[in-house]
Amino acid sequence: MLKRLFECSLDNRFLVLVFAGLIIATGVYSMTILPIDAVPDVTPNQVQILTNAPGLGPIEVEQFITFPVETAMSGLPGIERIRSVSRFGLSAVTIYFDEDLDIYFCRRLVMERLPRAREAIPAGLGNPEMGPISTGLGEIYQFEVRGDGYSLMELRTILEWDIAFKLRSVPGVIEVNTYGGELQTYEVQLDASKLIAYDIPIARVYEALERNNANAGGAYIEHAQEQYLIRGEGLIQTLQDIENIVVATRHDGTPIYIGNLGRVTYAPMVRQGAVTRDGRGEAVTGIVMLLIGENGRAVVNRVKEKLVQIQKALPEGVIIDPYYDRTDLVRKTIDTVATNLTEGAILVIAVLLLLLGDLRGGLIVATAIPLSMLVAFTGMVSARISGNLMSLGAIDFGLIVDGSVVMIENIVRHIAERRDTARQTARLSAGEIRAIIQESGREVLRPIFFAVGIIIIVYLPILTLQGIEGKMFRPMALTVIFALVASLVLAFTLTPVLASLVLRKGVKEEETWVIRRVKRFYRPLLARTMRHPAITGGIAAALFAGSLGVASMMGAEFIPKLDEGAIAIQAWRLPSVSLEESVRNTTQIERVLKSFPEVTSVISRTGRPEIATDPMGVEISDIYVLLKPDSEWETAETKEGLIEVYDAALKQAIPGTKFSYSQPIELRVQELIAGVRSDIAIAIFGEDMDRLKAIGDQVVQVVSKVPGAADTKAEQVAGLPYLRVIIDREAIARYGINASQILDTVRAIGGRIVGQVVKGNRRFSIQVRFRPEDRENFSRIRDIRVSDPQGRLIPITQLADVRIETGLAQVSRENIHRRLVVETNVRGRDLASFVAAAQRAVEQQIDLPDGYWIEWGGQFEQLQRASLRLAIVMPLALFLIFVLLYTTFNSVRPALLIYLNIPLAATGGILALALRGMPFSISAGVGFIALFGVAVLNGVVLMAYVLDLRKKGLSAEEAAIGGAMIRVRPVLMTALVASLGFVPMAVSTSAGAEVQRPLATVVIGGLLTSTALTLLVLPTLYVWEERLRERWAGFVGERKKKLS
Repeated sequence: MLKRLFECSLDNRFLVLVFAGLIIATGVYSMTILPIDAVPDVTPNQVQILTNAPGLGPIEVEQFITFPVETAMSGLPGIERIRSVSRFGLSAVTIYFDEDLDIYFCRRLVMERLPRAREAIPAGLGNPEMGPISTGLGEIYQFEVRGDGYSLMELRTILEWDIAFKLRSVPGVIEVNTYGGELQTYEVQLDASKLIAYDIPIARVYEALERNNANAGGAYIEHAQEQYLIRGEGLIQTLQDIENIVVATRHDGTPIYIGNLGRVTYAPMVRQGAVTRDGRGEAVTGIVMLLIGENGRAVVNRVKEKLVQIQKALPEGVIIDPYYDRTDLVRKTIDTVATNLTEGAILVIAVLLLLLGDLRGGLIVATAIPLSMLVAFTGMVSARISGNLMSLGAIDFGLIVDGSVVMIENIVRHIAERRDTARQTARLSAGEIRAIIQESGREVLRPIFFAVGIIIIVYLPILTLQGIEGKMFRPMALTVIFALVASLVLAFTLTPVLASLVLRKGVKEEETWVIRRVKRFYRPLLARTMRHPAITGGIAAALFAGSLGVASMMGAEFIPKLDEGAIAIQAWRLPSVSLEESVRNTTQIERVLKSFPEVTSVISRTGRPEIATDPMGVEISDIYVLLKPDSEWETAETKEGLIEVYDAALKQAIPGTKFSYSQPIELRVQELIAGVRSDIAIAIFGEDMDRLKAIGDQVVQVVSKVPGAADTKAEQVAGLPYLRVIIDREAIARYGINASQILDTVRAIGGRIVGQVVKGNRRFSIQVRFRPEDRENFSRIRDIRVSDPQGRLIPITQLADVRIETGLAQVSRENIHRRLVVETNVRGRDLASFVAAAQRAVEQQIDLPDGYWIEWGGQFEQLQRASLRLAIVMPLALFLIFVLLYTTFNSVRPALLIYLNIPLAATGGILALALRGMPFSISAGVGFIALFGVAVLNGVVLMAYVLDLRKKGLSAEEAAIGGAMIRVRPVLMTALVASLGFVPMAVSTSAGAEVQRPLATVVIGGLLTSTALTLLVLPTLYVWEERLRERWAGFVGERKKKLS
């Protein structure tokens, strides 16, 4: 089959060139529509169910909303786990599905069960709805709306109805979440003393408003052969309309208006979130959320175009000021990848020209680079893979051209030898050139196919990764496989065709100066190692054993952290803190951070936004510190140094507030994956919250003492002050009062929505509350009175026990079990060794009561899961490599000899990581996979020729030396182009280089040792093994003679 493909290509050169043109056209088109992002979207397959429950505390939210939702969703097909958070006024339930399920199918399943959940929730407490179909990386564009002379309420109204409303129509935008500002309402602020004076129960106010805000239709009537529609219009339009609503009538017929019971004004809805910026106070911001699966870069460009149109129609003085654009990070990381790939391609071409010695041959090989990449782009579009740091960052042009290198090197060598031996001064005819290409090509077809096939096989284990690690690394493996398959086909088709067209005038006979010098040094060195095979093998074994020792002391992490060019700080305060105090606190934090010269802007988000996809309490703030390029930093040279200085300054200026440090995207992804915002999540499960808190405090004390622990803290589940109104059943029965009357009064403290005011497309809620003087004073609340059937006004303290207590601030659950999470970051130490030490410390120092248990999660869980799967699949891949080697040579001995290249290559990779102080990571593991493929390829190229020489009658030593001398050039070329292709990644300090650096380091270090050992150890061990076999055969022969 390979031979037929090869010869068919030479026989149909025009068709091959046409096929190449189609590849170029399709690839260029695919490149223009390829989604581009900074990193793969690793958001779990999840559906979020959000329920606003105004006025309910965490325990009520858990009992009446969260539990019914969890129960309704349990048993759905494909569910992996259910997590929930119950806070004041909010239930957030997140359902994690199997990654193989389509997200729209998952949402349909949830939608079918939502009616069951709604039926189980008591009327009026909340209406569960699905969150937007976005991802953890969906917040692609953020902006502030500001204007001199405009209040927070006015700016919020402009954002909601003039900006966000229009942005939601942009293709690819699923939602525009509003954060900060004040949501305008038409508020009836009741005076408790006037209610008493007029003897008006508050329920009557609710009823009056609800009955005086409606339209009605009377169908139509016919008059004079025309049809007249009948409309009754009674919708509230103004504040005066509300004031003039009659609540009751006195005995003398005088009406009592709502305006007599208090004042009607514009006022903000009770809020649980705010935004501040750059130390200048509160701000109004919008967050554009990307529809899952859309092209982020294209959507951001559409959003920018739409905002230009919207800006023109805004009121005078109001401006849209963007402060976060995800495409900035995308551009930086893609620039890093493009620069590394370009520099790598230049180095690869330079090596080809330097070692091959023929410009035309080098350029033929170089054509495989763009064509293979174009095929890879087409494959990525078909597989719905975005172009990002991971999918494009692992491509090495050295690997891509390996097949073409071996093919063209053999062709060039054969043409040079034929011309040198036949007629030095004459030009070879086209027929002779074609015959030489056929002969030399057939010689390397099998080695190229099996060698590149082996490289493809070593990437297959990555395709088995699941979960977050699978979403991160599978696209990378697929992209490399697309490119390698393309390069293999091109090596058998386009490369020989171009050679037949371009090399018709022949090639230079002499080798390059570099190759001559290498061979002059290599031949005596090889002869010397062959004379001492035991020493040679012993040195190789010792190096490998030493590297294993180094590996055993090497730490491990999931992947290196991508530098996002910003710092995310999370500020934690006491749960009892008010929103206003948190706003003052964050404003002070921003002023401290803005005093540092490298800080360009600071944005703080406190509490939760309008759509509570991030259910934080008002005691927690996410503070985003935007930085200048690192070349302009003055405070410190590294981000770790900046964090250390910032932390010291903040703790000195703002004592009592706890801080933890991360990065914006990293923070969000960690929360979606593990439910926390730190590297490590230690989940403690049990039912009693007081006991969970006590265990959590113990874990914090133990873990914080482990070297490497940073920002260790437990969830703040308690400490929220309550004013409880506990109804006295006997008292209300004695007075003939219903509990609903008292509860109506309690609702009026926080506000009750009784309708809407419709102004064109705009909607504003009508809410009823006690005036601030009555609701913000404990004594006034205790003095609120309720009317009994005889009209007597009874103080609420005679009908209920009004007390102040401290209770729960939050209830977190996972798979129906309550949990408390201790979280910590890891600094100055690798992840795996830290977790191992922390686990030992917790097990030794903490005794868990019956019914309580601990689970470790976060990045460590992903590393553990990926390592376990690779530990199972990698041996299978290595076995397949051996099968392919055996198939190539139809013999176990050469297959085993080439197999030795794998541990010899691993030696260099391990030592290179150790020398650069890098822990093992999944990125480094991918580097080892690529390294093993190239190492085996070089062994196949060398051994295939040695065995061919043996078949021609040469002795083992002559074949080994002759084969090594002939194959030293292709071996060096494949190794050098593969390693030099990774050099830009290994030394780059640009955005995103952190993830690529371990991979490149492993390949470069491994190929340094692997190439040397391939050229020295492999021929030596082959000759040694042949000698031993001959001696054994002689010994057996002599024994047979004696026995006969």
